[in-house]
Amino acid sequence: MLRHVTPPKRRATIRDVAHAAGVSTTTVSDALNRRGRIPEVTRARVTAVADRLGYRARAGARALREGRSGQIGLYCPFLAEIHGGLAGTGYYMELAMGAAEASLGRELALVLLPAGLPPERLSATDVDGLIVADPIRDDPGIAQLERGGITIVTTERDPTPGAEHPGCVRSDHGAALRELLDHLADAGSRRIALIAAGAETAWTTELGDAYRAWCAERGVPRLAARVPISPQAEYSARAAEALLSLPDPPDAIVCAPDGGAAAVLSTALEHGLRVPEDLRVASCVDGPVVAATSPPVTAIDLQPALAGHKAATLLADLLTGAVPAGTEQELPTRLVVRSSTA
Repeated sequence: MLRHVTPPKRRATIRDVAHAAGVSTTTVSDALNRRGRIPEVTRARVTAVADRLGYRARAGARALREGRSGQIGLYCPFLAEIHGGLAGTGYYMELAMGAAEASLGRELALVLLPAGLPPERLSATDVDGLIVADPIRDDPGIAQLERGGITIVTTERDPTPGAEHPGCVRSDHGAALRELLDHLADAGSRRIALIAAGAETAWTTELGDAYRAWCAERGVPRLAARVPISPQAEYSARAAEALLSLPDPPDAIVCAPDGGAAAVLSTALEHGLRVPEDLRVASCVDGPVVAATSPPVTAIDLQPALAGHKAATLLADLLTGAVPAGTEQELPTRLVVRSSTA
């Protein structure tokens, strides 16, 4: 038996509005975009007809008229060492998804820019604005973009001396780490080690500063292991091996790199240690990897999808003038306690 399928309703065009209102397409465009010397009665009639027909100007055509590309970029310089770009770590995939969702809601296309692009390639990209996730200190590409007039929003502050961008979405990572360290101390840990990179990003700088200050206030030893600015698991494994081979090893390890805590767990197992009975393990970045380990790892939820959403929304507002340059927004974090520290 054949079933009747109702064809989808055709989207109204500018010609449909012009025909129904008895005016030219140029008049329709000028009326809806508040341009030209059009009598208010004509403008009101055209607007009413457009609303009745459900007409909306296509975002691409509107951007073209306004001299824009209708695209914003997402650039993650932190991932230059990771093959496959954003696919190398879950945090940035979630951030990208949040940014894409917000961009779609503002009728903007999101372009993912490969990490490690030469400055000239980066500045040649046809975007109206750029989200820079975790800017790295003294990035020449970002400096060149700023000189070219590209509007930039960063997730976390730019550690480059004197750097000032129109927008920023950031979290208080020092407070988040202190909460995690307090949790470990309350659980009984007295020799807490931190595996983290140096001062390449604002995030790693805040973690290092907070850890040193916390240890000084508590009068406990600092057991910091520095790793390259990369989420590759092998770096965290080597750092954990060095820490656990000390004459007086730590009784807890906090691992900053995304997913690195899984490598710390494996290294602890190789040393015959039980987690959490012999060694507590925690991560500065939450995600599916650390949540699925055995045991699941306590972690700081940085809310990457929300960070991407807020950054794209802020960038869209800056491009339209809805918010002033220099706007900074706070992004809350939360401690997710799991059995690796219980």
